[in-house]
Amino acid sequence: MSGFYRDIAVLRDGGLAADEDRARAAPARVPITVHEPDGNARGGIVVLHESREFADALLELMRSLAGEGWMVVAPNLFHRNGSTEAVFGDDLFADFDACFDWLTGRGVFDDCVGVLGFDSAGTAALLVATNRPVGAAVSVAAPGIADPLGAGADALVRAAPRLQAPWLGLYGADDPATPVDQIESLRDAAARAMVATLLVTYPGLRHRPDHPGFDAADSEDAETVIAAQTRIFDWFDSHLR
Repeated sequence: MSGFYRDIAVLRDGGLAADEDRARAAPARVPITVHEPDGNARGGIVVLHESREFADALLELMRSLAGEGWMVVAPNLFHRNGSTEAVFGDDLFADFDACFDWLTGRGVFDDCVGVLGFDSAGTAALLVATNRPVGAAVSVAAPGIADPLGAGADALVRAAPRLQAPWLGLYGADDPATPVDQIESLRDAAARAMVATLLVTYPGLRHRPDHPGFDAADSEDAETVIAAQTRIFDWFDSHLR
């Protein structure tokens, strides 16, 4: 099957958790949104996102990634209890594992699976890359640099030295959610990892086309978006081989 469609990914061990009552209540499947390339996939990318809704820009990015030969899978991270809070810890890793198994079950090699996340899901993408065998990771505008975002999360400056996969971080240089001094601390922390890392900042807040305030008619916005997305594509091209 190729193109855009919905599917489910099965949680390992039927969603078993350490707490027996929680295990009985846990769903066994993760709803996923898939965009497959035409022909054989060169690898797979798990796209994490911080909202129940798929913005047009996110869907277009998934389509573009598929156009480059990647099999793209986006899990619904909020499928357990209807919450819209960021998902971290065991639940995040369980959902990622389900997507990982879905991809490898369709012929994608283990080391050709990448993870991409935006905002709080960008934080999740970095944390996944410290705990799971991914080939490459990209975080866009990921907060929680100095302090954990929530239960099950770690501050990124503490997590980054434990990165197990090449990691690219993209940030707005003037984003109040990620102050410059914190970004520099994260850059230093990531440099201590045993893998390749790169942290790039862009002027203003509008390096994401779905970020509030983006003006598609603004040539500077458009050029910045192209530059940022090109880095994402190049990072996966370079490390998922």
